[in-house]
This record gives sequence, C-alpha cells and structure tokens, in this order.
Amino acid sequence: MPGWMADYLRFRFLFEQMVRRELRQKYQGSLLGVAWYVVNPLVLMGAYYLMFGIVFDVASEDDYPLFLMVGLVVWMFFSQSLLGAAPSLLDQGSLIRKARFPRETIPAAVVSVQMVTFCAVLALVAIVTLAFRGTASPALLLLPLVLAATYVFTLGCALAVSVLHAYFRDVAPILSAVLLPWFFLSPIFFRPDRITDEPAARFVLEWVNPVSPFIEGVRAIVYAGDVPSLATLAYVMVAAAVAVTVGRALFVRLQGELAVVV
Repeated sequence: MPGWMADYLRFRFLFEQMVRRELRQKYQGSLLGVAWYVVNPLVLMGAYYLMFGIVFDVASEDDYPLFLMVGLVVWMFFSQSLLGAAPSLLDQGSLIRKARFPRETIPAAVVSVQMVTFCAVLALVAIVTLAFRGTASPALLLLPLVLAATYVFTLGCALAVSVLHAYFRDVAPILSAVLLPWFFLSPIFFRPDRITDEPAARFVLEWVNPVSPFIEGVRAIVYAGDVPSLATLAYVMVAAAVAVTVGRALFVRLQGELAVVV
C-alpha cells in the first residue's frame, strides 16, 4: 500500500470528525437544514425560467424548469466546493500549526460536506424529474459512477485552489470573479448544439469547458433517462483522474511551508 494511502487510513477518524464538524456548522441554528440548499437553486431556476422561458421565450427544452434545476445543482456543488475550499487551510491554521496529519483532509472535508448536500438535493430533484418526465431507466445505474467522477474532479480542483490561496491570498477573489462568467458559459440553461451551429464554438462549450461534460452526464441520466455518450463518460473519468493527480501533486509540492504561511 502506498505511504500516502496508509496515512489517510490512519487519520480517517480525524477526517470523519472534520466532516461532522463542517456539517454541524452548516446547519447550526437552521430550522430547515438541507432544505435551505434547495431554495437557492429554486430561486435561480425561477429567475432563468422567467428570463429564457417566458420573457424571451427561447427555451426549447421540454419541462424547462427541470432541465435548469439538474444543471444548477451540479454547478452549485462544483462552485460552492471551490469557494469553500479556497480559505479552508487558513481557517484551520491553528490545527495545521499544532498537529501533524495529511493536510489534504481539510479541503477534502469541505468537498465531502458539499457532496452530502449535493446528493441530498439531487435526490429530491431526481425524484421530481423522474415522476414528471418518466425517465426512470437502466441508465440510472451509471449515476453513481458519474457522481463519483464529479466528486474526484472537484476534489482535485479544490486541493489546488486551497493550497494556492494559502500562499497567494488573491486566489479566492479571482476565483469568485472567474466563476461568474464560467457559470454563463456552462450548459446550465442551454444545450450547446441549440445555440450555435459553429463547430468551433460548440467544441469550446462542450469540451474546453471542463464542467460541461459533468453537467451533461448527470442531465442525460436524470433528465433524459439516457446513457451518456461514450465520449462524455470517457471525458469525466479522465478529467477526474487528471484533476486529482495534478491537484494533489501541487498540494504536496507546496504544503511544506503551510505551517508558516497560514
């Protein structure tokens, strides 16, 4: 067994406690708990449905609110994980200075908490979508695989963002600024093939944007009841492996001075 994996297993209790603590902090004093995390995508869904489905009347998808909702919950998991992971090492600076443990567990705990919320919200959205659209099919068996790839991809990005922000404090503000146009360039309220016939533009929207295949993969299964294309499945698996490998390599390279910089 690799040494780094043995370290993670040895400190799994600490990781579990970090996840529990993050969950308690998220829901402390909240009467509705995880229901609050349904409200945000519902508000966004209503706004974009009003804009694209009613005011401009350009929505061409059946059950457009459900189409929007599936894309929104995937995007929110990704974006909220990165925004939460960016300052996580600084927030746990006292623990980093006092104890020896795999530092990766800190951003990993943030992403894991977001994953719990994401799965809970997606389950509710999926139940409604399957009931209204009748899209229950054997393709649902692939959903755990796509969700696992989404988690690993997001974890790799979170590792990179968290360690870079510990050294360069303007990473989090830059990330917040980048996520806004990134949101509008992601296939959340449109399909790339429905808004442009230009091959180069479609390629950029579908494949250069690394989040697009994850959104399309989940949407294909939950909203359409279809098996994602082989290209999409291959992309999400490779992107997840590359992201976590690069993210962890960068984290390991820079973590030596964390106790000093945080």
